[in-house]
Order: sequence, then structure tokens, then C-alpha cells
Amino acid sequence: MESSVPVVMSSGGFSFRAIADWAKWPSDWVMNEVTAVATDSQDRVFVFNRGDHPVAVFDPDGQPLFSWGTDLFDRPHGIWIGPGDEVYCTDDLGHAIHKFTAEGRHLMTMGVRGRPSDTGNSSIDYRTIQRSGPPFNFPTNLAVAPDGDLYVVDGYGNARVHQFSPDGTLRRSWGEPGSGPGQFKVPHGIAIDRNGVIFVADRENSRLQRFSPTGEYLNEWADVARPCEVAIDDLGRVYVAELGYRTGMWPGTSAPSVDSTGGRFSIFDTTGTLLARFGGGQRPCEPGDFFSPHDIWLDSKGNVYLSEVIRSCCGNKRPAVGDYHTLQKLERLEGTAP
Repeated sequence: MESSVPVVMSSGGFSFRAIADWAKWPSDWVMNEVTAVATDSQDRVFVFNRGDHPVAVFDPDGQPLFSWGTDLFDRPHGIWIGPGDEVYCTDDLGHAIHKFTAEGRHLMTMGVRGRPSDTGNSSIDYRTIQRSGPPFNFPTNLAVAPDGDLYVVDGYGNARVHQFSPDGTLRRSWGEPGSGPGQFKVPHGIAIDRNGVIFVADRENSRLQRFSPTGEYLNEWADVARPCEVAIDDLGRVYVAELGYRTGMWPGTSAPSVDSTGGRFSIFDTTGTLLARFGGGQRPCEPGDFFSPHDIWLDSKGNVYLSEVIRSCCGNKRPAVGDYHTLQKLERLEGTAP
């Protein structure tokens, strides 16, 4: 991608400067698309990508620091950084979650790489799931609760949330295929607020479901379009990356339309009231707009990092790497909503 001009985007008192070419990728690194992004206690940015340097780490200005993860993953999908800078990586095609130090030293694996649980599914298509099952079958993302417990959404080949102790011992699971309360069609993203309330991005049901720490259904928020991931700031506001309906549709479903809701991200207050919304425009590959939002993360300064899986969502009509953005830094402007 040629150097782009930052674009200021504003909504509901929130203003960001969108920088589409923020990450300065070394010329000899192959990077097809960024599936997930997270920052550590130093605001170093960990970029989980489908390239030859799967975990690429940058400073806040986008300069590369180091990388690791070669040959460790079947397909990178989700990343989460815990309070002690532990790095959790979700390998969906590997059916496993891996825990590392920030420098890439392996600490723990949950699941058995290459061995999916039995849900009766015949592929990564959630519509082939016949029943819910134990961990894991194409898991998607993980979040760490305030008490240190680990919650995994499991994901493309299952329809469950799994709760683990910090050492990886399974405590409980809940969920089944469907559209009712506590049921899922691709539980894709997850975040936990400071009170322990669990937000699950139930993507193909286009809703966020909220649960207690032990899995009791609380309620759902429906003003979202195929949510992929959730982030929560220090004030409890909820940021949602939404894939939208123009791309990434499953085989056999209605063809997407340019008039359909596009990729976007939204900000809600603690009650589910919409505060701000960005993207969804007619030029989704331009800075400040979004083609296929997949992950979202906030750093300590309120800056937003948003990754997109454009090549995956385009199927066989994949654009050249330089023709789109797959990771944008949305720099919060001073004087806007804190």
C-alpha cells in the first residue's frame, strides 16, 4: 500500500485519526492479512497475522521490534494479552489455544493440536454442527477475566463457551447451536468487563449475548451487524468490530449487496445504548472505513487498533496485498470523549 494520508473520523463526541499504513512492515516479511491485534503493558502492539512472522511486535509508532511464531500455528486467528503480559494465541485450524511470554517462550497449550472435539461437523462451516461438544473444534478467541479465569469461544466448529482456571483446567462449558438465549451461531469474540460480565459476539445471530461469570444468560444487544470481537474500556464502554453483510457470507446464502450494512465499529455505553459508530461507507478500502473488521483492541491511551481479514473474505477474488489495509491504528484525538 502506498503511503496514505491520515483521515479524521468523528461520531458521538469521539474523534480518531485513522492511520492505515501505521505498521512499518520490513520489506522481507510476508504478511497476507492481520487476523488479530493486542497491546501489552508497554503499549507494544502484537500483530497476529497469516504470514511468515505470525506474531509481529511493533512499538506505538509502528516500528518493528521483534517477531516469533514461525511454524507454531496451523492458522492464526485470535490473540489476547493478559495483565502480566502473557500472550494467548488461538489457532482455529489447529484446534488449540497456546500461551506464551511476550518474547515467545511457550508456557501452556489448551487442547490437542490437530485433534478436534466431536460435534458432528463436517467442515469449518458452522451450519454442519450437529451438537455442542467439549474443547475444541475450530476455536476463535479467548479473554481473561478479572479473577484470572480464561474464557474461550469455540467457535466455527462448536457452539460453546468454555471456562478454564488460570492453569488451564476446564471448569464448565455452556451453549448449543441455535438462535435462542444461550445458543450460538459462531460465537466468535469475547470480552469481560470489570464486574465479570461476559460479552460474547454471536456473529451469525448478529447480537452480543451477556452472561454471568458462571454462564447464566443475562440479556442480549441486537444493534450490531455480524459482530466479530469486543473490547471494553476503563469506563465500561463496549467497542464492537462488526463484519457487516457485504462480505464473508457463507456459501449458499444471499449474495451481498452494496446497499447492505458494511463493515464498521460501534461504541456502546454500559446499558447497550449506542454512543458512536464508524465505517460502513462506500469506499471500504480507504483509510477510516472498513471492509471486514475482525478484531479490535484499545491501548492505554484510548487508541484503537482494528484488524481486517480482507483476503479471506474475498474468497477466490483476492486483491493484491498492497491494494487494501488489514490493520489500522485509530489514534484518539485529545479533547474528545475520554
